[in-house]
Amino acid sequence: MTAPEAAGAPSDLIVDASGVRKIYRGGEVPVEALRRVDFAVRRGEMVAIMGPSGCGKTTLLNCLSGIDSIDGGAIVVDGLTIHTLDDKTLTRYRARSMGFVFQAYNLLSVLSAVENVELPLLVGGSGVTPADARRRSLDALDAVGLADRASHRPARLSGGQQQRVAVARAIVTRPAIVWADEPTGNLDSESAADLMALLRRLNQSVGQTFVIVTHAAEVGEQTDRIVRMRDGNVTSTE
Repeated sequence: MTAPEAAGAPSDLIVDASGVRKIYRGGEVPVEALRRVDFAVRRGEMVAIMGPSGCGKTTLLNCLSGIDSIDGGAIVVDGLTIHTLDDKTLTRYRARSMGFVFQAYNLLSVLSAVENVELPLLVGGSGVTPADARRRSLDALDAVGLADRASHRPARLSGGQQQRVAVARAIVTRPAIVWADEPTGNLDSESAADLMALLRRLNQSVGQTFVIVTHAAEVGEQTDRIVRMRDGNVTSTE
């Protein structure tokens, strides 16, 4: 791994979160899932968030990406203080400027690969014409090595191929940042290695920023930096 520079201008930061708290109050006793977490990512960096189950990794990812609200602190992503945005503005920003890759591929079984990739462009209010959406979706599939599978539905694709379609869908909007939650969790070791090689290639060739939650040491080893968590706190950065 190559560590990021120790210092840099604030404008270098695409994610700048400070004192982030998240409390779940559904049970009899409130659970503080995040305890004043500070977290920053430089533009073009690939960062892994690692730690034991229940340590707050996915909660942090959900809060940083605006999927979940916070109970304290501040989160700035690409210059926007996202926790202060109204629901409509935040939803629009997430659709246009963030990409998501999850352990479950979340592909629509009735659509072809290219149709799945097109969805963020067609429903996100991007103003992209159907013809441009198709062109950009085919380009995204080509970037992940699946140009020859564009017309195939998910059932005709392997797990690794389905996750590549999910990556193409995540990058087709040309987002500022891509969030990935256990993206290799459902893959065999060979497919997982192929997927990480793909993400690294995208990171290095076009400067795409990735924040990846993972349990897998071999995934973390391929990133620029590992942020380790335990009990709702960041304990170290490597």
